[in-house]
Amino acid sequence: MTNWFRQHLFAIKSACSHLRDSPGNFLFNVLVVAIALALPIAGLTLIENIRPISSQLSIEPEISIFVSPDTPRATATALSIPLKKLLKEKNITANVNFIPKDKALASLEQSSNLAEVLSTLGGNPLPDAYILSMSNNDAGKIEALVEEIKQMPDVDVVQLDSAWVKRLAALVQIMQLGLLFLAITLGVVVVVVVFNATRLQVISHRAEIAVTRLLGATNSFIHKPYYYTGALLGLLAGGLALGMIAASLQPLNKAIAEFAKLYASEFHLAPLGIVQSAILLAVSMLLGLAGVFLSVRRQLARAS
Repeated sequence: MTNWFRQHLFAIKSACSHLRDSPGNFLFNVLVVAIALALPIAGLTLIENIRPISSQLSIEPEISIFVSPDTPRATATALSIPLKKLLKEKNITANVNFIPKDKALASLEQSSNLAEVLSTLGGNPLPDAYILSMSNNDAGKIEALVEEIKQMPDVDVVQLDSAWVKRLAALVQIMQLGLLFLAITLGVVVVVVVFNATRLQVISHRAEIAVTRLLGATNSFIHKPYYYTGALLGLLAGGLALGMIAASLQPLNKAIAEFAKLYASEFHLAPLGIVQSAILLAVSMLLGLAGVFLSVRRQLARAS
């Protein structure tokens, strides 16, 4: 066990010695790898901030039916009878909720900053409405239902409210697949960068490696300093990439805050959590080790 610790301590000292010999090349490689890692980390940060929004939104279909503004209240309330009949004919289970325009106006005044604006209108501009909340997700049936409701008398506008939610969920899924492809591609780039950096390092230390072999050093002993260098390169690059993304969120959130105010929202981008950051650092370190592993074995096999 003492000999094992002694070998690893010597490998760490040797790796530090190699870094002191060419710190500029090492830092440049760290920067290149960090830029490559920053792209998938930025994409992951964006998806992790969007995911809670899409998961909190209901994807159950809802149809909003707005009655013509000049329709009498008695006629508007009587519209529930043909609506329920149509739902029964289509074999669609739904809750039919009537929203009087007075209730809609009061709710709008309480939930937004438009109370003063609405008071200047001198009347209620909102129509009576129905909300159909359905548990049936058969898209064909629902779209056919929407088309038939549009043909009903006294119906002004019909809107399928969950359509945009489904588009958002589909968009998030596409972004996840795109991020996976980007991460794999840039992961290969990272391995190639570390591979070439290690190859040049091994070539520059060829004489030192030859002497070490003459003294009886094994390939495992010769490999260790390069493994530590590759792991350190990947770790520093991952930390730098995370720092770059976290620093860029502050000015970006200022612009997002101004935009979110227009929709009475407080949405902002948050950096990745500790667990996710630790996982990304481990992955970046493993990519550095992978590049070194492939390069060292190939170069030392040629030298032997």
